[in-house]
Amino acid sequence: MHIKDINIRDPFVLTSPSEKCYYMYGSTSMNAEPHLEVFRSTDLEEFSAPISLFTPPENFPWLRLFWAPEVIFHNGTYYMTVTMAAEGRPKGTLILAASSPTGPFTLHSDGPVTPHDWESLDGTLYFDVHNVPWMVFCHEWVQINDGTVELIQLSKDLTHAVSHPVTLFHASNGPWVKAFRQGKYVTDGPFVVQDAKQGLSLLWSSFSENGYAIGIAHSLSGNLQGPWIHETQPIYDQDGGHAMLFKTLDGRRMISFHRPNFAPLERAVFREW
Repeated sequence: MHIKDINIRDPFVLTSPSEKCYYMYGSTSMNAEPHLEVFRSTDLEEFSAPISLFTPPENFPWLRLFWAPEVIFHNGTYYMTVTMAAEGRPKGTLILAASSPTGPFTLHSDGPVTPHDWESLDGTLYFDVHNVPWMVFCHEWVQINDGTVELIQLSKDLTHAVSHPVTLFHASNGPWVKAFRQGKYVTDGPFVVQDAKQGLSLLWSSFSENGYAIGIAHSLSGNLQGPWIHETQPIYDQDGGHAMLFKTLDGRRMISFHRPNFAPLERAVFREW
């Protein structure tokens, strides 16, 4: 399959130097029965047919949606963060685990690690210099009007949260952000970036004058607690967003995001960063 033929949102790329390939995860079931799958590639252009990753166990309640899966390798295990929802319950981020990037993944966390009464989504994992696990996630605008980016500390085994959420910033704090609807401001797709020159930064998405867009904020303290200062203009504002960074097999740093933001036209975009 060519990349231009794959309908996908929130594309997350895991590079496997040992296999000389890439694994692309993302939201691929927006208008169908929820499922998780991955596409394998050696050149970021031609991809395998989708590989199924997860079979829900019996009586698994979180079947309303599977959004924005991200997979990292840590201490010999592949961990997936994924937004799910159950009938009558808000969205939240759960953690799955597997011994292979192609699964099969099984439920690892004790349900959502985000607050159970919050509409939360797009959780992303980050391990600090002391190997302490954190999750950055969004408290969604549908519940609070002015969406936020939040921080919680996780247990070392990644099964549950061990702190209360801390608000890093509101969507309206971004100088470039425009209301999605009257009085409604969106936060979406946070991704932590550790850079030798700029220190700790955070990619995130919202809406600008030109539609869906990617912004970047920088931590003045050099840690996740911030304070976070926003660049005045988005780094991309042509109706694309939910970005992450990865390195290619030959060492180039790439940004991955989806564009446009309308179903079913979304496609993965890869550009050098």
